[in-house]
Amino acid sequence: MRILVSGASIAGPVLAYWLTRHGFSVTVVERAPTPRKTGGHAVDLFRPAMNISEKMGVLPRIEERATGTNRMTVHQESARRPVRVDLSKIFSAASDRHVEVMRDDLSEIYYDAARGDVEYIFDDSITAISPDGEVRFEKAAPHRFDLVVGADGLHSNVRRLVFGDESRFSAFTGAYLGVLTLPNISALDGELLMHVGVGRTVGMYGARHLGDARALFLFRSERELDYHHHDVPRQKELLRGAFGGMHPDVDDWLDELDRTPAFYFDSITQLRMDTWSRGRVTLVGDAGYCPGPAVGGSTSLAVVGAYVLAGELARAGGDHERAFPAYERAMAQHVRGSCAAALSAAKTLIPTSRLGVRGLAQGARLISALPAGPSRALLRLTAKSARLYNSMTVDDYLPLPTASRGRDRLAGDPGGGLGVG
Repeated sequence: MRILVSGASIAGPVLAYWLTRHGFSVTVVERAPTPRKTGGHAVDLFRPAMNISEKMGVLPRIEERATGTNRMTVHQESARRPVRVDLSKIFSAASDRHVEVMRDDLSEIYYDAARGDVEYIFDDSITAISPDGEVRFEKAAPHRFDLVVGADGLHSNVRRLVFGDESRFSAFTGAYLGVLTLPNISALDGELLMHVGVGRTVGMYGARHLGDARALFLFRSERELDYHHHDVPRQKELLRGAFGGMHPDVDDWLDELDRTPAFYFDSITQLRMDTWSRGRVTLVGDAGYCPGPAVGGSTSLAVVGAYVLAGELARAGGDHERAFPAYERAMAQHVRGSCAAALSAAKTLIPTSRLGVRGLAQGARLISALPAGPSRALLRLTAKSARLYNSMTVDDYLPLPTASRGRDRLAGDPGGGLGVG
């Protein structure tokens, strides 16, 4: 059975890995010319995603690439003294199994895990999908697949082709985020340096193995801002307008906008769909149920969703009419919980009042100062995401003892193409 997956970031490679372990033949198509290394920000893997990663045999590599961030210094806008926080205690209180890792590192690790068993097609994109499974591409010749999966992120091309325009399903949460790569000008080593004000939060951090650093900007807006997602100068202008004059440190970070090798900007948007499946096509991860970038635990949700989708297809013997509804039932509660937790997290991370600014800083300090037992109890009472990810469970889908073999194909390779005959 031949399955086409669109997207080679997180959900796509995890899905491809498990589909091959269940005996399916998998092709992954990716618009980028090579595996993505675009900067990215740190993401969290919670217990269920770590368990799945351990089953894949990649957890040691993930833990080796952990950011190592264990301290946080919070500067409240207009306050004289910063608040210092022990992040390691907060992480251990939030989840009994957790790691923070750079998104690009995680994507590379998952890609490496599956690349020997999967055909990868880079520098190409899907242009049409017919009900009978024929798929047309920008560059490659048309091919017929039994199933097609969109794992191509919040702005999914597959979702647009099959379900319609993104505006039908997106829900603006009232906030935006920006990420830039910059020199580690503050010489951060294991520390997250944050500045928090009413309606805006920014943090800079490095990682043990990186020679540079990342700055993550979060800010509120009562209305949707006017910009095109390809208009980077306009996006940088909006970021400067939202954060200029907040603090000399922040001004220094903004000065790097014109020199940064990697920049990302987007709205914090949730996807709300009644179903993620139509005919032979389904969606996984942010393409189907993004709870909100940077605030909703979408990476862990994508890993879990990919694992469940592959498992349900195996249980149904490849019968998508049985597998897709089972996949949606298995994920529905997790998705609802993630969306609710994301809205709560955004309100906490981007305070709407001076009281909220003070509460974020002092609450973090209190949790980090308490012994492990009380701090865990307090965090579980106040953080929806901690309760959600600690309680998320999935079935154990047993794979076949052997895996089919595939091959990598970069665009332009001799003999490359969709070798799925």
